[in-house]
Amino acid sequence: MRKVIFLLMFLFVFSVNQPFFAGSHESKLQIRGIYVQAANTQGQKFNQLLHLVKQSDLNAMVIDIKNDHGTLTFQPDKSSPYYRISRPYIKNPTKLIETLNQHNIYPIARVVVFKDNVLAKSHPEWSFKTANGTIWRNGRGDAFTNPFVKQVWDYNIGIAKEAAKIGFKEIQFDYVRFPEKFETFEASLTYSRQSKDQSRVSAVSKFVKTAHEKLKPYGVKMSVDVFGNATVIPEAPGIGQNFSQIAQHVDVISAMIYPSHWGSIFGMKKPDLEPYRLVSEYAKVEKARLTKLADPPISRPWLQDFTATWLGKGNYKVYGKNEIEEQIRALHSQGIHEFLLWNAKNNYTPNVQYVK
Repeated sequence: MRKVIFLLMFLFVFSVNQPFFAGSHESKLQIRGIYVQAANTQGQKFNQLLHLVKQSDLNAMVIDIKNDHGTLTFQPDKSSPYYRISRPYIKNPTKLIETLNQHNIYPIARVVVFKDNVLAKSHPEWSFKTANGTIWRNGRGDAFTNPFVKQVWDYNIGIAKEAAKIGFKEIQFDYVRFPEKFETFEASLTYSRQSKDQSRVSAVSKFVKTAHEKLKPYGVKMSVDVFGNATVIPEAPGIGQNFSQIAQHVDVISAMIYPSHWGSIFGMKKPDLEPYRLVSEYAKVEKARLTKLADPPISRPWLQDFTATWLGKGNYKVYGKNEIEEQIRALHSQGIHEFLLWNAKNNYTPNVQYVK
């Protein structure tokens, strides 16, 4: 009898200490998350972010694992092919995951794919070159690797696998595209193309499909960030994004729909001033496209938690509690209950009501 009682007590204690996203319940969880730089996964800043999530209806963190520069943000074993590109911004990844699990915070690994200064430098033949043979860079000094090259696919999928082994529950691929306005300067570049008949859209879509298939054995979900503009037009051939094709091969699709990042659209000359209307109108278009798919992914858009002062006086508004809640309310009006908040410096607005 004592053994039975002891076993029951053990099972009870074990069950209540499990993360609430574990097992089958994970699929029912509505994710509401924030972006977190790898360097902010420790110290006072991390404690602030942890407190924000714990004291609100937020429940997820999107953490850089391969950052915008192309650096792996934790140090793997020396035997890893990624050891030389790593910097230990995340001092102890195992402990980080344990902390997130302890506080029931869903861990998402952000992997920046084709924007990659590190890989372009070490393998310039996998990048784009200018007429004088140097690596092409955009106006911000960023290099891109070539989405037509399968070795680039394998390289990034391998990093995603490293993140899955650590314990991340989801891999989020960002910059799954060619450089912006690529079609306007493509003719001036030299780069390898494994098939002359393959389009930019085909290259990007096939990478997404391949990554999804290769990550299945690791038991993680996969999401992809896309430009919001790629949803409201049939496709964006310049950068290689077709919303519907990408959405067919992901568990979650995250369109970046920051009001500040749109031109005149939906009858709005200054979208940043109308966060509710912009997000609502976007969500209607996305909903129509996703309903046409046999097995649509979860929609989890990126929302704006920053002020776009660069738009100039009269073209922007200060984004605070009301503006964030308006974006969330707009998503809810179209049946979307998951979202992610972006602030590059991780300075998030306090006291927001994240659940309506």
